[in-house]
Amino acid sequence: MVGTVAKDVTTEPELLLERSRAITVHGSDKEGRAVVRIVGEYFPARALGGRAEEALKAHLRKRVLPEVGEREFVVVYMHSLVDRGDNFPGLGAIRAAYECLPAAAKERLRAVYFVHPGIQARLFFATFGRFLFSSGLYEKLRYMSRLEYLWAHIDKGELEVPECARRHDDELERRPLMDYGIEAADRCSVFDAASMDTSASLRSLRCS
Repeated sequence: MVGTVAKDVTTEPELLLERSRAITVHGSDKEGRAVVRIVGEYFPARALGGRAEEALKAHLRKRVLPEVGEREFVVVYMHSLVDRGDNFPGLGAIRAAYECLPAAAKERLRAVYFVHPGIQARLFFATFGRFLFSSGLYEKLRYMSRLEYLWAHIDKGELEVPECARRHDDELERRPLMDYGIEAADRCSVFDAASMDTSASLRSLRCS
């Protein structure tokens, strides 16, 4: 009897995430490491519903890691205009997706550039980051309050910047107090609410 090889079938959630282009590989940084770009606004969290974790794990395993190969890599996460109800998969899904990576891939991840974090995100990770994520990931987190700071690590021509990030960067230049939570943005940060897939109370971080 001739054995059959099971096909790696692409599921509907995987296709939805792939077509969103929320997670793609873009060129190299100034040290020659691969760049994995994550655009938070593009993530189809509402459409995925409870299947976000499944889709994230599969997309990383089937698409992102094969394209990165054996190279060291960095992640550029663009948090611009992320809203918990529309395009945030939940901290549990993010944590599970990272933990499912092979140990060798975790070792090759050299930095996570968090673009446009805002004061709520900074406070959240300063308070709860070490409890939610392994120290190996937490210590690689680098905040980039403006796109200009990112260019110290990645040449502009190597990374496609989405319009949402450009608009948010321009708004921060016009309203710099937004960085400190003194002037509220039009949309609250995803990290301002209590229901963050964690039992910790974050009511004090709510937007006004």
